Amino acid sequence: MCLILVAWRAHPEYPLVVAANRDEFFKRPTAAAALWPGGEILAGRDLQAGGTWMGMSTSGRFAALTNFRDPTRNREGQASRGQLVADFLTADETPLAWLERQRTQAASYNPFNLLVGDDGSLACLSSISGEIRLLEPGVYGLSNHLLDTPWPKVEAAKSSLAHALTALPDDGPLFDLLRDDAIHPDEALPRTGVSPDWERLLSSAFVKAPGYGTRSSTVLIVSRGGTPIFDEQTWLEGGKPGGRSRFRFRMSASGSSGYGECRPR
Repeated sequence: MCLILVAWRAHPEYPLVVAANRDEFFKRPTAAAALWPGGEILAGRDLQAGGTWMGMSTSGRFAALTNFRDPTRNREGQASRGQLVADFLTADETPLAWLERQRTQAASYNPFNLLVGDDGSLACLSSISGEIRLLEPGVYGLSNHLLDTPWPKVEAAKSSLAHALTALPDDGPLFDLLRDDAIHPDEALPRTGVSPDWERLLSSAFVKAPGYGTRSSTVLIVSRGGTPIFDEQTWLEGGKPGGRSRFRFRMSASGSSGYGECRPR
């Protein structure tokens, strides 16, 4: 992911709302959101390195990841960061306990930010700072720097998310904010080690560049009763719409805290 907006316990009826864009090269092979073999994970899949950028488990665990943009820190031969998301979704530790374990292994990966949560807590690990942050109720934005770094697209998207929450359960405004392709002024842009031309192209929430851009937009809405809706729109080069998938988790008949059947709608 290259932009993740999260409203955590900021709405009386929807304790978790996520709106996220994944930006990637179009030549990188990718599978759209689906239930993985074994039926535990709902997510897209990186077919080149494995793993995923955002997903949810049928037991209600959530995880999403962004890369930290600094070309000087990247090294060849590192483990796939996307595997971290998949590993959390199938784990049984609390988010904080699991992140504590990952913090000791963060150097095995190129730099990343990782959000993980369940029905009790949501936490973020930055491999750059080594900090684990337990999130209080509120609205958060994460791009390719630290959580809530005030990049123009993060600040604009957080403002739009606060407004979009008032329209729930309509998810249209959430997808609208993810579709914002406005380029921000040069004087407001960060300096992350890429060229000025790339800084401009990457400054929008929805990225369109030669051979590269927003590949998918995903909205996750979890109601107070524990019923999540996971909605993914894929995109083709030039910002043309691809496929659309919508999934709903249904509470198990036993009334346990987990979720039962996951099915497309």
